Amino acid sequence: MDEKTAIVQTVDLLTPIADDPYTFGEIAAANSMSDVYAMGGEPISALNIVGFPSDLDLSILQEMVKGGASKVREAGAVVLGGHTIRDEEVKYGLAVTGTVRIDRIVRNDRARPGDRLVLTKPLGTGVISTALKAGEASEEAVSKINDSMRQLNDKASRAMVALGANACTDVTGFGLLGHAMVMAQASGVGMRIFPNEVPIFAEAFEYGRKGLFPGGSKANYDYVKPWLHCEPSISEERIMFLADAQTSGGLLISFPQEKTERFLARMKAEGVTTAKAIGEICESKEPRIYLE
Repeated sequence: MDEKTAIVQTVDLLTPIADDPYTFGEIAAANSMSDVYAMGGEPISALNIVGFPSDLDLSILQEMVKGGASKVREAGAVVLGGHTIRDEEVKYGLAVTGTVRIDRIVRNDRARPGDRLVLTKPLGTGVISTALKAGEASEEAVSKINDSMRQLNDKASRAMVALGANACTDVTGFGLLGHAMVMAQASGVGMRIFPNEVPIFAEAFEYGRKGLFPGGSKANYDYVKPWLHCEPSISEERIMFLADAQTSGGLLISFPQEKTERFLARMKAEGVTTAKAIGEICESKEPRIYLE
């Protein structure tokens, strides 16, 4: 826009991830705005994008976009309008415009050896959502993931910008390992991730043992396998959680080591108690993820 400010634009679209239309709208909106926060930006406006079957009650559509609008308002932005088409299944998302200070843009290609890796939300939304579709998820588990998925990444974004993060990506459909691999490849580094330090919803383990991982999680695992080096003590089930396809997941941030604890303390003070240090950046001749 000028010598100090740039525009960030992104778009995302979901099929229903929650039974309640309003909740689904909140989640879809938070998910759509996440890429703006991952770059250290602030959303300013959004356009609704909707696919809706002609035989469904319009009250469902109304609640969906109400939920989305509530999250956009929470972000300090505004819904300007949008576009709706008839579709065989419900789809909802936002095209989002944000702004970012040019000297504070956070990219995914600047992780540096010696950095520590921080993840701000637990994993497991994919497997619990699959359990919900199979009629096996508990109300408590569903409530936990809905609260997580509707949570904006705004506080983590502002804190990482203020403290000077080196790199960031949000964790969504490609899972933690997929998005971490993209960051490692773009930055020309390796990563050590400590699976036992990675936050995972406790209820997810029950459904994981039943094999209720979504197809996307299995595809993610197959994709990253060639670049994984795993300690023998790490189970394949645990690795599957690291590959679990997320919706509206947290931020994966690469911080200079001396700034990591300050970030975690700030997150705790602001009520984001799920943020944890889960690994570190290391030198590597070619991008690799080491699970230790």
